[in-house]
Amino acid sequence: MSLISIFDLSLAEIEAIIEKGEELKLKRERREGVKTRKYLEGKTLALIFEKPSTRTRVSFEVAMQELGGNVISLNWNELQLGRGERIRETAIVLSSYVDAVMIRAFRHDTVEEFAEYASIPVINGLTDLEHPCQTLADLMTIKAYKKKFAGVKVAWVGEGNNVCNSLIGGAAITGMNMSVACPEGYEPAEGIVEKAKEMGCEVEISEKTEEAAVDADVLYTDVWVSMGDEEEREKRKKDLKIYQLNEDLVRVAKEDVIIMHCMPVHIGEEITEEVMNSDNSVIFEQAENRLHAQKVLLLKLLNY
Repeated sequence: MSLISIFDLSLAEIEAIIEKGEELKLKRERREGVKTRKYLEGKTLALIFEKPSTRTRVSFEVAMQELGGNVISLNWNELQLGRGERIRETAIVLSSYVDAVMIRAFRHDTVEEFAEYASIPVINGLTDLEHPCQTLADLMTIKAYKKKFAGVKVAWVGEGNNVCNSLIGGAAITGMNMSVACPEGYEPAEGIVEKAKEMGCEVEISEKTEEAAVDADVLYTDVWVSMGDEEEREKRKKDLKIYQLNEDLVRVAKEDVIIMHCMPVHIGEEITEEVMNSDNSVIFEQAENRLHAQKVLLLKLLNY
């Protein structure tokens, strides 16, 4: 089994990942990690990065190490992939060396092609279409604060990007509803929206931020300029200027709304300092949960 899309997981699998993730999180807080250090002893995970990474790189490395496994971090341009070797040959060869591969790539079809030729689990660490590992941490965070998924309203403010796409999928699987506020031309992937709707998820897309945020249980945003879009920085900053999580927007949501952001954060652009560090913000816990959710994912994919 591989994780290329959040839709690769069922509700039962997501709930099991969250439950086990909370268990491992508690063990770590109690400094009982020694009990988990032999779970993946003798297993090796290769991390391949075509894009920069902080949380994905560190959380996967620490997760594998704390489970007793080994990690190899590889930059795309340091591999023969950067000199024109086909993905097919790299996937076949690495499958004979390591037990699983995580790839962060520009194009979604790069990860799909790698998984097609690999004989080991492949994990999507972010592509232009999806970021399923982020969504697992997001769902873990939402469940911790809202105690449920059914009927929870998640309001997304900003570009309907890869994180938004996977979150829509996660909402559809778990029974939440999504409200997306974005300018024209920045909508989430049509195919993912349609699939979510077919699963019974209410996905509303509007250009009005307050309309999306009304009665929201969760307010979520991301950077205005994603990796790979730097050449359009000024245009994007102009187009997305009003799509900011600020105190005015928080006021129209529910009183106990939680503020989420997948990071990195650009203070003063997509979110204000006041909201970022408010009592409603769970952003840092959300980031920490990447570690715990990914630990369980690795255990699942490596047949622990």
